[in-house]
Amino acid sequence: MPLPINIDSLLQGQAVEWDRMEFKEGWNPEDIVHTLCAFANDFHNWGGGYLVLGVKTENGKPLLPPYGLQPEQADAWQRKLLELGHKLQPAYHPISDAATVGGKLVLVVWVPGGEMRPYKAPVSLDGKNRELAYCVRLHANTVRAKGEIEQELISLANRIPFDDRQNSAAQVTDLQPSLMEGFLAEVKSDLQAEVARLSLEELGRRMQVVRGPAEAPRPLNAGLLFFAPEPTRWFPQTQIDVVHLPQGRGGDQIIEKTFKGPVAIMLREALGYLRNNVVTEYVRKRADRAEAERYFNVPYPALEEALVNAIYHRSYEEREPVEVQMTPEEITILSFPGPDRSINMEDLRVGRAVARRYRNRRIGEFLKELELSEGRGTGIPKILRAMSDNGSPEPLFETDDQRTSFLVRLSLRLAPAEALTRQVILEKIILKEKALQELATALGIATTQVTTQVSKLLNSALAEARTREELQTATGLANREHFRKFYIEPLVAADWLSRTIPDKPKSPLQKYRLSAVGHAWLGSVTT
Repeated sequence: MPLPINIDSLLQGQAVEWDRMEFKEGWNPEDIVHTLCAFANDFHNWGGGYLVLGVKTENGKPLLPPYGLQPEQADAWQRKLLELGHKLQPAYHPISDAATVGGKLVLVVWVPGGEMRPYKAPVSLDGKNRELAYCVRLHANTVRAKGEIEQELISLANRIPFDDRQNSAAQVTDLQPSLMEGFLAEVKSDLQAEVARLSLEELGRRMQVVRGPAEAPRPLNAGLLFFAPEPTRWFPQTQIDVVHLPQGRGGDQIIEKTFKGPVAIMLREALGYLRNNVVTEYVRKRADRAEAERYFNVPYPALEEALVNAIYHRSYEEREPVEVQMTPEEITILSFPGPDRSINMEDLRVGRAVARRYRNRRIGEFLKELELSEGRGTGIPKILRAMSDNGSPEPLFETDDQRTSFLVRLSLRLAPAEALTRQVILEKIILKEKALQELATALGIATTQVTTQVSKLLNSALAEARTREELQTATGLANREHFRKFYIEPLVAADWLSRTIPDKPKSPLQKYRLSAVGHAWLGSVTT
């Protein structure tokens, strides 16, 4: 990787502060490993530092032109740097490059602040003393951390969560200003008024999605996930796969739709698709009361919380998508890995679990600001409450002993009449011709129409809700009134199609969605 700085400016102290540089004329591995450790620990959060080999100093400042190295020395020392990196605990490997300054060859070692700090280095490399110690930079000196300094280093140097780490493979320019400004506008941030006068780097630093020294700023993973147009460049399989199995898991029919893009946009598009094409409201009249009973096959708040929870708590280091799978009986949401081991699964199943550690704090902060998550451990209780209020079966939460995955099961609540009709039709699958004749008689149309126009109509509504015009186009029928009277109305009356706005049949926004009964019949004619 090329160094992010002009070498001449570096040696003249014009690019970074002197405290972030150390010069050595020759190779002293013990001093060098301590310096690597100190810069990697980045005690003052300067962004690490630079070690320049082949340069004499006077009062801490380099003497130019440099003393210089032979090419074979530079090559050998780069190999030795790799060996020294393995001696740090945990292992750390800086970035080095040979450069020519004033006709002399020098070796410049860039040591960014490490993501796995605190680091320890061997006190001695004589092979007898195996003691390890923390090293830090104080002013322009590398010293051993002791007492309060050691305690402070340990307290501030907990391992950085993945979403809060700098991404060395990305540039600040990979962030899209319009996405950042749109976010600020949505959350009503005062920072939005300053966007026009800020550079992209300054804006990123103010939003805390850019970090690093001035000569090498880097976007954070959370920034790339929310404000880069294609996060999959750095995080493969950052997507939501919606898989519809209308015939169940043993059937042949599979309908898939994939959502990608910045996390908030991807999440909202997937939620909109599920709300418009999956969530169905039922209205059932009750003999014992004036008002009708209204409920949903699955309550949207439960579906929303389950999917947001999966996006919030999944690992973006694992190359696995979040998968939403729909069958006639249930909706499942699968993510990787499972809940943190600090969470007791029995407490989670009853909504009492409180996490002591969060996998993605920055992602959670953004989702909270967008009002997609409360970030206070309320997700599971909201799922439980929404399912209970809807009269649905209790949700199930599953993981394995190794906590490698997390599965949420939301059982569908179907209308009793629909469930009964679906069962009858499924029983008639083996009597396909008889089922077709009975349906044709019930609809008052010819059997051939069932297998052509009706099949086309139902297939058109299979993946997502459609308007009357879209369904009519799919069948190839020209007469609007005939289509409404002899196709739409009979299929709705027979519960083969359901309206997206059931209480306003003539709404200009009305669409039609294939019901579980329609799915079952469509499966029977394609089996």
